Amino acid sequence: MDELVERVDDQDRVLGMVASRRQAIREGWLHRVAVTVCRDERGRILVHRRSEQVSRFPGLYEVEVGGAANVGESYEQAAARELAEELGIRALPRLLFTFLNRSGLSPHWLGVHEAVVPNAVVPDPDEVAWHGWLTEPELRSALVEWRFTPDSNEAFSRYLAFRTARS
Repeated sequence: MDELVERVDDQDRVLGMVASRRQAIREGWLHRVAVTVCRDERGRILVHRRSEQVSRFPGLYEVEVGGAANVGESYEQAAARELAEELGIRALPRLLFTFLNRSGLSPHWLGVHEAVVPNAVVPDPDEVAWHGWLTEPELRSALVEWRFTPDSNEAFSRYLAFRTARS
């Protein structure tokens, strides 16, 4: 069964209309997606390759872990749920910022989170084919050399800009 999402407007306000995620993508309706940049205690960033069985971007690499916010879910709740589903960990991701993302299959509001997670993650093999921990310089090289999902580059560059502005 396809996920149900809430439609939002161009200011990220819930419109009170529910649609399947498939329909929202097909029609180009704005909805919310929550992603988390996962770091370990040494500051390395978790990168993973999507399973060949997933419907969206099979086999591509991602910097973030996440998915659509279900009806009634906050960005933070959706991010925590996705971490549990995809990596088998319980963590409280911290929402850093949101932006209207026009990359990918359709436009959507993207809530970017950060979480420090244990090195020993247990990815769901139906979602994640491979994962590894990269330093920022290694990740910058990988973003040029490997095939990443359309929003990985933009979300990660905004994440780095946010961290730089904060320090």
